[in-house]
Amino acid sequence: MPAVTTLADAVRARIGASLAATDAELARRYPGEPAVRQPVHTVYVPAGAFTPTTTREWGAAALGALDAHAPDAQALGAALGLDAVHAGEIHDRVRAKLRAEPVEDLRIDFEDGYGRRPDAEEDAAALAAARAVAAAAADGTAPPCVGIRVKGMEADVRDRGIRTLDLFLTALLDAGPLPTGLVLTLPKVTFPAQAAAMAEVCAQFEQAAGLPAGRLGFEIQIETTQAVVGPDGTATVPRLLEAAGGRVTALHYGTFDYSAACGVSAAHQSPDHPAADHAKAVMQAAAAGTGVRLSDGSTNVLPVGTAAQVRTAWRHHYGLVRRSLARAYYQGWDMHPGHLVSRYAATYAFYREGLDAAAARLAAYTAGVSGGVLDEPATARALSGHLLRGLDCGAVDLAEVTGRTGLARVDLDALAGR
Repeated sequence: MPAVTTLADAVRARIGASLAATDAELARRYPGEPAVRQPVHTVYVPAGAFTPTTTREWGAAALGALDAHAPDAQALGAALGLDAVHAGEIHDRVRAKLRAEPVEDLRIDFEDGYGRRPDAEEDAAALAAARAVAAAAADGTAPPCVGIRVKGMEADVRDRGIRTLDLFLTALLDAGPLPTGLVLTLPKVTFPAQAAAMAEVCAQFEQAAGLPAGRLGFEIQIETTQAVVGPDGTATVPRLLEAAGGRVTALHYGTFDYSAACGVSAAHQSPDHPAADHAKAVMQAAAAGTGVRLSDGSTNVLPVGTAAQVRTAWRHHYGLVRRSLARAYYQGWDMHPGHLVSRYAATYAFYREGLDAAAARLAAYTAGVSGGVLDEPATARALSGHLLRGLDCGAVDLAEVTGRTGLARVDLDALAGR
C-alpha cells in the first residue's frame, strides 16, 4: 500500500524555513568536539623559574622519584593500589612517557606564582619566556602545548597583564611563526566584560601584527564565585563564552581561589570538595558541545619527604585524577615534578582498564550486534572519544584498538564527531 500522509509538503517547508536561523545558531554555538588532542594536564611554572630546560628537568626529576620510590611494577602497584594485571604495563608506559614527553602542556605563570615585581623585571621575564619557547619549539623540545598565564583584567593589574602579553607575543613572532600549540590563560575572571576585553586585546594584536583573524584564543580560569553564578542568580559561564566571541578554548577550575571565595577552610580546599563539584558541574553543562575543553584544578599535597610520605601523596593524587576522569574532566593541573608519576599512572590505568569493555561495546555497535548493553549513537560517540583520548596520551596503542574494534583512527574520529 502507498504511504499516505495528512500534512501537505508546504507545511514541512514552512517549518524548515522557520527554523533555519535556529539551525545556524546551533551549528555556531555547538560545533562539537575539536579534532585536536587535549593534554591530560597543565604544568604551571613561575616565570622567574622557567628556562629552556624546564621540561627536561621535570621529566628527569619525575624519573628520579619513580626510580627511588617505585622502581618496578610491584612497588608502583603497591603504592597506588594497582591490580597485578595492569601494574606492569602501566609502570612501563609511565617510564617511557617521562622519558619521551614528560609534559604535555606547560604554562609560564606571570600571575600568582610570579607575583608583583618591578616593571623592568617582568618585562625582561616576558622577553626571556618568549625566547625560551621559540628556542624549544625550534629544536623540538617544547611540549605539544605551551604558553603563558598573564595577570587578569582587574583594575590594579590590567595594564601590567596586557603589556606582558604584548611583549611575549611580539618577541615570539620576531623569532618566527607562533607555535601551533600556543595557549594563553586569563585568570580571575568575574564578569563577561573581562572576557570581552581579553578577546579585544587578541583581536587588536592580530590586526596590528598581521595575523589571521581568530588566530589567538585563550583559556578562562574559573576561580571566582561570580564566574559561576552572577549577581542576578543566573549562570555566568555561558555569558563568558558568548562575550569572548568564540575565542575561549578551555575552562580551567582554580581549586584554591574558588574554595577560598566560598569560605572553605584551608584544610578542606580540594578538587573533590562539594563546592568544587558544583562549580565544575556548571562549567561542564555550559561547555558541552561548544568545543571548549574542561580542566580540573590541582592538589597542594606534594610528593616530597620520606618514601612513605611520597607514596601517600601519590596515592592521594592518583585518587583525585581517577575521580576527575570518571567525571569527564580529562585534564588537570600538576604543581610538582613528582605529580607526573601519579598523573600518568592514573590516566593510563583509567584508559587501559576500560579498553576491553569500551572496544567490545563499540565493535558490537558498529557491527549491529546486540550485546549485553544496548548502546545508542550518543554512547558510541562517548566510547570512541574514550578510545581516542587513550590513544592521544599514550595509554593505549592504535594496534590494540584496531585489533579489538576493527576500526581505524579515521573511523574513531568520525564516530566521536571530531
